[in-house]
Amino acid sequence: MPGFAEWPGHGSPKEEGKALRDRVPRHAHAHLDLDAARPDAVTAVEESNRDRIPELTPLRIGRMAATPFAFLRGTAGLMAYDLARTPVTGIGAQICGDAHAANFGLYGDARGGLVIDLNDFDETVHGPWEWDLKRLATSLVLAGREAGADEDTCRAAARDAAGAYRRTMRLLARMPVLDAWNAIADEELVSHTDAHDLLGTLDRVSEKARANTSGRFAAKSTEPAPDGGRRFVEAPPVLRRIPDAEAAAVAAALEEYTTTLPEDRLPLLARHAVHDVAFRVVGTGSVGTRSYVVLLLDHRGEPLILQVKEARPSALLPHLTTVGFQAPPVDHEGHRVVLGQKRMQVVSDMLLGWTTVDGRPYQVRQFRNRKGSVDPAALAADQVDDYARMTGALLARAHSHSADPRLIAGYCGKNGELDEAVAAFALTYADRTEADHANLLAAIRAGRVRAETGV
Repeated sequence: MPGFAEWPGHGSPKEEGKALRDRVPRHAHAHLDLDAARPDAVTAVEESNRDRIPELTPLRIGRMAATPFAFLRGTAGLMAYDLARTPVTGIGAQICGDAHAANFGLYGDARGGLVIDLNDFDETVHGPWEWDLKRLATSLVLAGREAGADEDTCRAAARDAAGAYRRTMRLLARMPVLDAWNAIADEELVSHTDAHDLLGTLDRVSEKARANTSGRFAAKSTEPAPDGGRRFVEAPPVLRRIPDAEAAAVAAALEEYTTTLPEDRLPLLARHAVHDVAFRVVGTGSVGTRSYVVLLLDHRGEPLILQVKEARPSALLPHLTTVGFQAPPVDHEGHRVVLGQKRMQVVSDMLLGWTTVDGRPYQVRQFRNRKGSVDPAALAADQVDDYARMTGALLARAHSHSADPRLIAGYCGKNGELDEAVAAFALTYADRTEADHANLLAAIRAGRVRAETGV
């Protein structure tokens, strides 16, 4: 029957995964071949700025120039170019596409509880699972170096991320599917990944996240309006007011947004009125894309803030065909982001949807939904590997929703051969990223590109 597995099943996914080792040995994942046609880093950054808001691109470059880790965060497309020239198993999954160490964090569920998971899906596509793992491992090396950890600690963090991914995938492969789908509940995550040194940090982040709400943001960023409601207060360059026509277009697009939500969410929104719209700069790699915050108030004047964020085509898209992956047709880039997020997360934002503003696709989500994150570059040296194990486990859980964990587990195996290979790759690619970052700094000094610093 369409949509269901066959019974009885044919073959063994675990054995199929093991057989893939003959074609792509696990040690081969240490390989990195930077071909002569590789675009230089500055050209790649300039190309990624195409169709962004021109006056914001210097701010984006300034943020990327801060550190090599920040540079990596803004160059998912350049890394995808390089990964397309590395060995791949051919096992596909819904991947984040930008699974660096700062894209994991806390957010609120529908009942106000806190969930920890991947939390950024601008680049999500169906692609090679190992691309996410290698990007995570590389980012941990760069974050560790920025935090002052020695090279052995950075290597251990990359190796531990891959090891936690492998062990978690093996655990999920042995469980009943329904149990595996929601496995490794957040309260079990620290024990599962032996990340006890992180407990204090996670407690502090959780405490801040619980206070990171629409109400708190509105209290700091809005003022009374003449009509008795509220409106945003400018805080350039991050938050600025926009022309009335632009604000009206965003507000009008929320009608289309409501058609993308489950019907049971509509009464909730129907009890809120739109009061104001402002432009808000977001992220590092996302700077220069169009992003708005919409202020809604209920009958008591309590705020709900939505973010309406431009959804551009995934930066990985041009590189997937190189390794034999054909991306399915995309009807709407915002729909792609939302669907990818729901496929990877255990719990997603209850108001996640999409819309179109002036012909451009956008995703819509709650803003400041009790979000909190660990800054991996600010961790103590003895916490970096704990954080690596935790994020590696979360990545495996996310991939297992769309790829059969038995297949990936069969390939990864019991020993640490894959872990060592991924760690070797991460160190090499971290060196490459540091060189690319240095080239960007040289281009800034030479006046080829302009960089600005800002909040």
